[in-house]
Amino acid sequence: MILLYIIAAVLAVSLISLVGIAFIGINEKKLKKITHLLVSFSAGTMLGGAFLHILPEAMGEGSELTPFILVIVGIMLFFIIEKFLHWRHCHEEKCEVHAVAYLNLVGDAVHNFMDGITIAIAFIVSIPVGIATTIAILTHEIPQEIGDFGLLIHSGFTRKKALMYNLLSALAALIGAVLTYAFATYTQNIGIWLMPIAAGGFIYMAGTDLMPELHKEKNVRGSMAQFILMAAGIVLMWILKIYLEVT
Repeated sequence: MILLYIIAAVLAVSLISLVGIAFIGINEKKLKKITHLLVSFSAGTMLGGAFLHILPEAMGEGSELTPFILVIVGIMLFFIIEKFLHWRHCHEEKCEVHAVAYLNLVGDAVHNFMDGITIAIAFIVSIPVGIATTIAILTHEIPQEIGDFGLLIHSGFTRKKALMYNLLSALAALIGAVLTYAFATYTQNIGIWLMPIAAGGFIYMAGTDLMPELHKEKNVRGSMAQFILMAAGIVLMWILKIYLEVT
């Protein structure tokens, strides 16, 4: 049953790669505005997911410092992935083009593979944590996939080819999820050890990838909208925590 939840969640996240279809006819200025608003909400859900869902599940196992050490390990691990595997999160149209588009696809595949691992670990720990983690990842994937779609189109890909390559890259999450589940069946309590690392990844992405994008907004009204949406993302994770724990 847990495996079915994992596969359903990963497929839902993977299908977000087709979100570009909805934005084909939107002009660049409007697309950029929509993407920045979505990034704000995504930052909130990732922070809320890390601190309200993932870390509380990891507390109480091993020494008191163990979860926090593993969070640091997670942050460093995601730094290494971004630094040395060129993991790209293109939220604007001002990204490098041509050959870099293929590098972007490879980096996205690595990113999606890690998403699959994170989702599988979360469901192994508990279904409520799995649901909250999936929602956090979904909100992050939407602006990222819009940016990736724009990058591929700008690099000379046809719309059909861009959508197909984005979907193939997204399906790497399924591989990561299935491998993690298979490995977890032979290792007791693996989720407790890996969840803080996943939380570190969420904190890293929110702090180094999403929030710097938000600081590019200088308009007061735009900045307030970003703050409200970020807070809304955190509140959503809080509501989910209360609701899922009750049910």
